[in-house]
Amino acid sequence: MKYTLMHKNISVADVEIDEDLGVITNIDIISARDHLPVGVVHQLRHDETVDRYALNQWWAGRSIPASRMGVNEALEVLGVSSTKQLITKCLGLSLSDHYWLRPYNSNITWEAVNFFDNDFSDDIGDVLFGVNNKNVGFDFVSPDNTSDGNLQKRWKIIDGKRCLLKSGSAPYSQQPFNEVIATMIMDRLGIDHVPYSVTWIEDKPCSVCEDFVTKDTELVSAWRVLQLRPKANHENEYLHYVSLCKELGVDIVPALDRMIVLDYIIANEDRHFNNFGLLRNANTLEWSGAAPIFDSGTSLWYNKTASRFVANDIICKPFKKTHGEQLRLVSSFDWLDISKLNGIEDEILNVLCEDKAVRYVEAKRAKAIAAEVRKRIDALEVVSASHTSYDVSSSDGDVEDNASARYI
Repeated sequence: MKYTLMHKNISVADVEIDEDLGVITNIDIISARDHLPVGVVHQLRHDETVDRYALNQWWAGRSIPASRMGVNEALEVLGVSSTKQLITKCLGLSLSDHYWLRPYNSNITWEAVNFFDNDFSDDIGDVLFGVNNKNVGFDFVSPDNTSDGNLQKRWKIIDGKRCLLKSGSAPYSQQPFNEVIATMIMDRLGIDHVPYSVTWIEDKPCSVCEDFVTKDTELVSAWRVLQLRPKANHENEYLHYVSLCKELGVDIVPALDRMIVLDYIIANEDRHFNNFGLLRNANTLEWSGAAPIFDSGTSLWYNKTASRFVANDIICKPFKKTHGEQLRLVSSFDWLDISKLNGIEDEILNVLCEDKAVRYVEAKRAKAIAAEVRKRIDALEVVSASHTSYDVSSSDGDVEDNASARYI
């Protein structure tokens, strides 16, 4: 079927989509090259050719991953064979950016369909969370069709605000509590972040956060930024990203310093290139700077027994394989006041020992988590006090170049 790829009310390109396979089969007239999704143009060619493969990668990244918890059961209920088939059912609309599909020769406007201003169905979210009570007549107009990530998640309008709800995973369902703990730490350290709280759905914990993207701003993931040009021979992934941000007019280093420090404290295992990035103005295409930190739940030994709470047992992303190596990328600790984290252990215990939380995180485990965080804070204090410049161009301990591709 033929559509016009839109960026708000701007016609970007006419495309043909095989809706059964969920792929873009043809790119026709390009009307607004500057408004194409970031990273789908070969900037090294004089003709700046649009790469259909890259555009399809971007398009596939809008679909629910096949690895999402419970997705196969959800697809069976919905009578759909692939998550990619869901995208066109909501015109590709998202609550992370302002791209969408307008049926060819239609006069539908952004104002009439976008999810920032207009209500959307709860049907898809209900099915994805397994709380659905209907078998037919589903309303597919939902931003849940274009949500990424492996954990169960859904969008819901709460008190007029667009909020994202996300579950945890076995055996401890700890990720929602971790988001709250990360929020408390960033509050204390003055790090720009998305605040999280915990709610309960059928006695299961879920994190809740308000959408930080607005109808005039949009999130561009670090992964999309990295597609702007190939990495130079002298660049590792860190320098590649820093250099590209600089070319866009963004000094990203201070934000990366804070992200790396946070991830060290909470032992984050999954800061991949699709859960941090930049914000830009959707109307002017001007870059605003780093997005606030979000999605920090895969941390605090979320799936490990207390006997495995050891430093050398932690996987690290996105720039180095270990947190110790990654911490050496921090350019300055001048902003960091460790004393602001005094007593954080008690706050951690308050979160993990709340009446309902103890059903999932027993008291002994909670105490071990709080103690390990204190150890990491103490170690960070030593590192920050003795900080010396480090050769950030070194590729020692880098995450493999293609590791990020798994998160598209």
